[in-house]
Amino acid sequence: MAKKAAEFDVVIYGASGFTGRLVAEYFVKQGVKRWAMAGRSATKLAEVRDLIGAPADTPLIEADASTPASLTAMCNRARVIITTVGPYQLYGNELVAACAATGTDYVDLCGEPLWMRDMIDAHNDAAKASGARITFSCGFDSIPFDLGVWFVEQEAIKRYAKPAPRVKGRVRKMQGGASGGTIASLTETMKAVAKSPSLIGRLKSSFALTPGFEGPDQPSGLFPEYDATSGTWTAPFIMAAINTKNVHRTNFLLNHAYGEDFAYDEMMMTTAGEAGKAIAEGIAKALKSANPFGDGPIPKQGEGPNKDERENGFYEILFIAEMGDGNMVKAVVAGDKDPGYGSTSKMIAESALTLLENDTPGGVFTPGAIIAAPLIKRLQANAGLTFTIED
Repeated sequence: MAKKAAEFDVVIYGASGFTGRLVAEYFVKQGVKRWAMAGRSATKLAEVRDLIGAPADTPLIEADASTPASLTAMCNRARVIITTVGPYQLYGNELVAACAATGTDYVDLCGEPLWMRDMIDAHNDAAKASGARITFSCGFDSIPFDLGVWFVEQEAIKRYAKPAPRVKGRVRKMQGGASGGTIASLTETMKAVAKSPSLIGRLKSSFALTPGFEGPDQPSGLFPEYDATSGTWTAPFIMAAINTKNVHRTNFLLNHAYGEDFAYDEMMMTTAGEAGKAIAEGIAKALKSANPFGDGPIPKQGEGPNKDERENGFYEILFIAEMGDGNMVKAVVAGDKDPGYGSTSKMIAESALTLLENDTPGGVFTPGAIIAAPLIKRLQANAGLTFTIED
C-alpha cells in the first residue's frame, strides 16, 4: 500500500504532559522535521514548545479525546500519531478508531492488555483495510523485552538452524521507578476486572493477545526461585504480566517463528546464596502488598523524575535461549536512562520514525512483529540502547 500523504510526518498527541514533553524534546534534539505538537490546550502546548527550545513556528494542534471529530481532524494531517495520553482504556478508544479509519499509523506506551485485546478485536480489520499500523507498547513495556526475545531467537536460528523453544527474560540491573501513568493504567485495569470478574482469566493468560491461539502452559514467574542457568535467585517482575503477552503476540503475528510450543517468562535477578533468596522473597512479598511500587509516595499521573534522576537511571536485561539439548544462547539488552521516562520517551519516538521509513501492511501490531530489525538499528544508533550477544 502506498504511503499516506499528509501535512505532518508525526504528531505528538499529549505533548504538554510529562512524557509527551520528553518526546517533543527528543525530536528537537534529533532535528526531526515535519512534526507537530497536539493536546487539549494550545496555550499549554505553546508553553512547552518554548520551554524545550522547539522552533517558534512548531505547529500546535488542539485535539481532545472527548471530541472525536478533533481526533479525526488531527489524524488526517499526520502519517503517524504518537500518543502519551493514558490510561488508554479511558482516553484511547476514539483515537485508535480514528487512526484505523484514516489510515494513520499509531504508537503508544500502553501496558493495558485487556484494552489492547478489545482494540485488536474492534479495529484490526479496519486497520488492515486502511493500511494503518496500530502499534502498542512502544516504551519500556515492552520494547526491550519484545525485541530482546526476537534478537536472541535470530542468533539461535543462526547458530542452530532452529528457534529456541524456551527463552528466559531476566532483569539483571535496573534503576528508575514506575511512572505515574503506569500506575494509573494498572489502577484502571484493576477497576475493569472488579466490574467484570470474567476478565480475570484473560488478564492471567499469556495468550490474551493471540485471538484463536492458546499455546502451552507457561512458567508462572510468580514465586521466588533459584535459577541454575544464571546462578542467582530470581524474583517476580511486575511488568511480566504485559511483556509476556506482547512477546507471545509477536510470535503469533510472525506465524509462530519461535514455535507453537514456545515458552517465555520474566523475572528479576538478585544474587546467589541466602542473601539472594531473602531479597527475592522480599520482592515477592512487596508485589503482593497494597503498594507494589515501593514504600515511597506513589507518583501521580503527569509526574516524573527530575533530569538528574532520568540521566542516572539504567537497565540491563539478560535473555537466555535454551535449545532443549543443553545448548543455549545469551543476549543482553541495556538502556542508558531510567526505563520509565528517559529511555521510554526515546523508544516511542524512534518507533514512530521507524514506521515512517518502512512499508509494511496495516493491522494491529507489536513492534517486534513489523519493525524489529530496523528499530533495533535506530535504537542503537540514536536512543542509547544496546543489543549484544553474551558468550
